[in-house]
Amino acid sequence: MKTIAFFSNRGGGGKTTLAYHLAWMYADRGIKVAIADLDPQANLTSLLLDEDRLEELWPDSEHSDTILGAIAPILRGTGAINPRHVEDISDNIGLVVGDIGLSLFEEKLATAWSGCVNEPESALRSIAAFYGILKYASDAREADLTLVDVGPNLSAINRAALLAADHLVVPLSPDLFNLQGLRTMGPALRDWRTGWAKRLSSAPSIAMELPAGRISAAGYVLLRPTIRMDRPVQAYGRWMSHIPGAYLRAVLDGEDAGPQRVADDPECLAQVKRYPSLMPMALEARKPMFFLKPADGAIGAHAGAVTQCYHDFRALAESIARRVGIELS
Repeated sequence: MKTIAFFSNRGGGGKTTLAYHLAWMYADRGIKVAIADLDPQANLTSLLLDEDRLEELWPDSEHSDTILGAIAPILRGTGAINPRHVEDISDNIGLVVGDIGLSLFEEKLATAWSGCVNEPESALRSIAAFYGILKYASDAREADLTLVDVGPNLSAINRAALLAADHLVVPLSPDLFNLQGLRTMGPALRDWRTGWAKRLSSAPSIAMELPAGRISAAGYVLLRPTIRMDRPVQAYGRWMSHIPGAYLRAVLDGEDAGPQRVADDPECLAQVKRYPSLMPMALEARKPMFFLKPADGAIGAHAGAVTQCYHDFRALAESIARRVGIELS
C-alpha cells in the first residue's frame, strides 16, 4: 500500500482540489485509487458525493458508513476500529467517507499521544486507527494508491493521519502566509516522526499493525497565480523565489541557499494553475475540471483551458508517480 497525504498548514491552499483531481487522473490512467477524507470539514466528500447521498450517509443516528462510524468503538472505549464501508465513486475510485463529527476524535488523540506512557495499548490503538482504516480501504478496493486529504492545521487528528501515510505532497501558493505555514509545518513533522519512533520503541505487543510513521516528503506543488504576459504578477514574484529555500530548510531540514527560481527546484513536482473560470462549471457538473465538455459550458476559451488543465494534472500525476514508485499505464 502506497499512501500519499496532501497537507499544508494554511487554509485555501488547494490541497482538497489537488487530491480530488489527482484521484480522477490516476483512475483515468488505470490506477486503482482509495481516497480518504480525514479533514473534519469533509470538503473532499462534498466534492465527490451529492447532497442526497450525503443525507443517507449522515443520518440523525450513528454514522456507521463514514470515518466517524469506523472509529466509533474507540471513541466509546469499547474496542478497536470498525471500518465497514468504502463508497463506490467509480470503477477505479473508492472513498472513505468524511464526517464533520470526526472533530470529536481530536481530544481522544491528543490524550493518547501523552497516554502512550501510562496506557500504551489503548493509546496506540487510537493513534493507529487511521492507519488501519486506510489499510482496510486499500484492501477492499485492491488499490494501487491511497490518497489522503487532511485539514490545514497542526492538530492531533492531522498528526495521526500523517503518521499513517508514506509520502507527503505540499500544495503551496506564493505568498507570505504559505511561507509562514511552511516554516511551522516542517519542524512539527520532524517532531511527530521522532515522537512516534520513541513510542514504537517502547510499545507493548498488541493485536494490530502499527504505522511506521516515517512519512517522507515527495515534494511540493506550486499553485500558480494569475499570469500576465507570461510572467507572475509582480506582487507574487518575491514570494515565489523564497519557496525553494523555505521548503528545503523547513521540510527537508537542509540549508537555505537563498532565493532561486521555482522552475529550477527539483523538489517542485509541478506548477499548476488554479483555473478559476472552470471550477464553478466543474462543481455544477460534478466532475473534474479536465473532464468538462461543451455541454457543461466548456466552450470557446474555456475549452482550451480544459485541455491545459488536463495537461497540468497529467504532468503532476506523472511527477508524483515517479517520486513514490507508481507505474502508470
